[in-house]
Amino acid sequence: MSSKESQFDYNDRYGIKPSTSKLNQTWVRYATLFALVGGAWILWAGLHHSNPAIREDLISFTTQDPRNPVIRYSVQRQNGSQVITCTLTARDIDKNIVGQIDDSIPAGETYIERTITIPTRADAVNAGIARCRIL
Repeated sequence: MSSKESQFDYNDRYGIKPSTSKLNQTWVRYATLFALVGGAWILWAGLHHSNPAIREDLISFTTQDPRNPVIRYSVQRQNGSQVITCTLTARDIDKNIVGQIDDSIPAGETYIERTITIPTRADAVNAGIARCRIL
C-alpha cells in the first residue's frame, strides 16, 4: 500500500465536504464592508467632536471670601457673531451648589477671558463652569 491509500480521512468516511470558497468569500466581503463603515464612522466622530463650536476652560478660582468666590475662565468660539451664555456654579464642602449665575457674553471676539464673582447663600470651597451654550 502506498502512503496515500493508507491515510484515513474522517471527512471522506462520513461524507463531509470541504467548505466552499464562495462561502468564505461572502464572509470576508461582509467583514470588509463592516470594517470600512465602522472605520469611516470612527474617523467622522473623532473629527466632529474634536472641534466643538464652543470651548470653555477654567483658568482659576479663588475663595478668599467664601460668600463671593471669583472665577476666571476663557471661552473660544468658532464664530464671533454668536452670543454665548455660560452657567457658572459655586459648591460647598459637600459638593452642593450654593451659588449659580448665567454669564452672557455678547458677540465679538472669538477668544474671551472673563473674571466673574459668584454670589452664594453659604460658604463655597470651589467654583466651576457648568456649561456654555449658544443663544
